[in-house]
Amino acid sequence: MTRHGAEHVLAETADRLGARHPDLDVSADQVIGRPAEALLSATEQAEVLVMGSRGLGVLGGFLAGSVSTPVIARAERPVVVVRLGGRVEDGAGGSPASSRYLDVVLGLDLSRPCDELISYAFEAATARAAGLRVIHGWTAPAVFDHDPAAADPGHRVARGLREASVLTDVLRPWRGAFPEVEVTEQCVVGRAAHHLVDASSNASLLVVGRRIRRAPFATHVGPVTHAVLHHAAAPVAVVPHL
Repeated sequence: MTRHGAEHVLAETADRLGARHPDLDVSADQVIGRPAEALLSATEQAEVLVMGSRGLGVLGGFLAGSVSTPVIARAERPVVVVRLGGRVEDGAGGSPASSRYLDVVLGLDLSRPCDELISYAFEAATARAAGLRVIHGWTAPAVFDHDPAAADPGHRVARGLREASVLTDVLRPWRGAFPEVEVTEQCVVGRAAHHLVDASSNASLLVVGRRIRRAPFATHVGPVTHAVLHHAAAPVAVVPHL
């Protein structure tokens, strides 16, 4: 596409968005340089970066490519990825029932339940007047472990109760800070990514975290984040944290 053609597309897009959202100040800029570097530079003065992604189809999900992968891996602001042709809830139109947002889903690792991630999820649910579903996945010990308790079904039940109790304790102050948000807690056994992808089919937004790594050419986003970016049905917000 020529530079003139790109300018025309940008202007047309800005006009369309401005007409749809008259309360927003919409502007468009064309910059010269590598797309990933330009986007990372833009995040320095932004609250959130929103990126589109060509999908791999209904089953394939997101395609994190040469631009999106390094941006997600290096950005120090939240990045929201929206798949082309995917379902996006905008809370507009229809009857009161149809104008409600679906739940926001948060994937939470209790080994590092960082404030930035939890705060983002609660604020996203508040902005949508939606519920918040918090999913924590844990792995049951293998029955062939040296620990004899691993083969005891009661051990697995007790472990599940402990995980659920810890999740409740972590979320208690956030429930108090956001009393208007209806929170559902889920402690699930198995790979967290699988459960999050499944939950995304009935969500307006899926929120996951990514540890900040300041290596200049970092491309690692973590196994759970990588999985949901490729397979989630809903937009995915990746929140960086230390």
